[in-house]
Amino acid sequence: MKAISYNGYGGPDVLQYGEVRDPKVGPDSVLVKVRAAAVNPVDWKCRQGHLDGLLDPVFPVIPGWDVAGVVVRPGASAPEFEVGDEVIGYVREDFLSRGTFAEYVAAPVRTLAPKPRNLSFEEAAGLPLAGLTAYQVMVKALQVKDGDTVLVHAAAGGVGSLAVQLGRHAGARVIGTASERNHDFLRELGAEPVTYGDGLIERVRALAPDGVDAAFDTIGGDTLKASAELLASGGRLASIADGEVLGLGGHYCFVRPDAADLLRLTELAEQGVVTVHVDETFPLERAADAHRLSEKGRTRGKIVVTVDHQD
Repeated sequence: MKAISYNGYGGPDVLQYGEVRDPKVGPDSVLVKVRAAAVNPVDWKCRQGHLDGLLDPVFPVIPGWDVAGVVVRPGASAPEFEVGDEVIGYVREDFLSRGTFAEYVAAPVRTLAPKPRNLSFEEAAGLPLAGLTAYQVMVKALQVKDGDTVLVHAAAGGVGSLAVQLGRHAGARVIGTASERNHDFLRELGAEPVTYGDGLIERVRALAPDGVDAAFDTIGGDTLKASAELLASGGRLASIADGEVLGLGGHYCFVRPDAADLLRLTELAEQGVVTVHVDETFPLERAADAHRLSEKGRTRGKIVVTVDHQD
């Protein structure tokens, strides 16, 4: 099959488009014909070797953890899905090798859920990793509820925009940090935008003089410290970017595949509660350009790679 792969860590230029061996389908997996795969910052961080201490690479590595596609063959003990089912998945394993930037991926059942019927394949591909991250932080770690005031950082990005929507669905008031060019976008999602950078604490306090009930840090460092300072008495703090949050009494969250959580996101998407904004799409052979764009850190919503099957 055709795929994107790399044989060693490095910049976007290490990504190669070409033939790789077809994936083998284990008993607890299904073979998915990939229609679209989203780009996430963790993809290029893995490619650069930043997760080498956590995940062993088995070269050549096919990058990508997000997928939307169609089941073409269930494994021997995978009755959950049938041929022709449209699915989404956060296909992360405990090593780097069999990713989703390919024509096909063998996806463990525990990583999959039905695709939202009202989303395109491109939109649906952007839901799993970002949606699970937002859901597991906002709903499980921070336990955002009706009447809360919540601060979400990088609120126009893939994770942040979904966190805003989940917060609003819970009945919370959401304050979101973003560049000024994304403020109207945040207002459309129901958030109150503030510009990040110097003076952030004062700008948030002008909107929430008594502090915020919960803060979702996606950046770390000074942003994490500012978030802790902005908490009201008894406020909750979570970060996906900086383990120092534990020393501040908060939660450090690394998203995990969870079929039940992913199914809940599918339900919320079909109810119109959450949607995915696709900023730009690239064909599979231009995955390196998609990585370059993601590395700039200015994406509104998601960047998606599409797969054109000639058959």
